Amino acid sequence: MYFRRQKSGKVYVLITIVITLYIHTSCSRHSEPENTPPAKPSIPVLETLAKAEDLFKQREDINNLREARRLTGQLRDPDSRNFEVEWKYAKYSLFLGQRLEDETEKEKVLEQGRDSGSIAMRMQPDKPDGYFWFGANLGELSKMSPITVGLKSVDDVQGAMNKVIEMQPGYQGASAYDILAQVEMGTRVFGNGKAERAVEYLEKGLALQPDNSNIRLHLAQAYLAVKKDDLAKQQLQYILKMPPPPDYLPEHKLVVEQAKKMLSGRF
Repeated sequence: MYFRRQKSGKVYVLITIVITLYIHTSCSRHSEPENTPPAKPSIPVLETLAKAEDLFKQREDINNLREARRLTGQLRDPDSRNFEVEWKYAKYSLFLGQRLEDETEKEKVLEQGRDSGSIAMRMQPDKPDGYFWFGANLGELSKMSPITVGLKSVDDVQGAMNKVIEMQPGYQGASAYDILAQVEMGTRVFGNGKAERAVEYLEKGLALQPDNSNIRLHLAQAYLAVKKDDLAKQQLQYILKMPPPPDYLPEHKLVVEQAKKMLSGRF
């Protein structure tokens, strides 16, 4: 009897252990979802892009420009790239970077714009958007560091802008010609840039887009560099009386200020 009771007791203990382990495992399974981080909420892409574009149109207030870029940045997903998201993020980065005064922040924003433009360029190599915004951001970075970045990036910027011209010469107000001209002007001292080539690019761009005041301002600067002061003065005077481009009012205002300074300082 003793042995039977001892054996029964062992069986009882074994059953108890098995039941306890089962309950513990079952509870663990039920508790797992509580420890799993919540799924990232999906953001409506088209709606968010439309909101960002509305804010971009109100970019005279730089906070609207920041918010447009932030909203678009939320849509960026390295596991599921979206062509329009990438090139628009690059676009907003360029416009914001051009207006920032803090050098560290400016460089970071432009680098992020360059990288997103590069992604868009690889995603849709048959469209101008990625090439343009990649090259435009890289061009601005080159202005910040003409030696360390600028000279190394000349071929990349020129290559990107030539692709844009090949596909769509009038893209973004024919600004690819403007950027090529700025490369020429910026590399006259430490590279092979020539003011004469800059004039050629700008005149071609102006023929395509007569209301691009940036092209007119830079053409005036190039004319001064090749000793064509009268033609430079004509461009500057035209800027002061030309109708402002409705889609680029903030940028046009800055161009008008620079034109006034050049007229008063040089003529």
